[in-house]
Amino acid sequence: MAFTLRTDAALEAALAELSTERGVSKQALVRQLVLDEAARSRKRRDLDAVLDSELPRWAAVLDRLGQ
Repeated sequence: MAFTLRTDAALEAALAELSTERGVSKQALVRQLVLDEAARSRKRRDLDAVLDSELPRWAAVLDRLGQ
């Protein structure tokens, strides 16, 4: 599915610089950057969920280790 990405001069310059540096088209660059950010976001949500469930369980042990 296609969509239009409106850019300003600063964004256009940054896209051109990065796409040249990486040897990919601006379209491929934007696609990869969005997919990478989505993956990081998912990993962060997963980590937060684990921490929310496990930290309370281990709080006393972690406090003692910190002393």
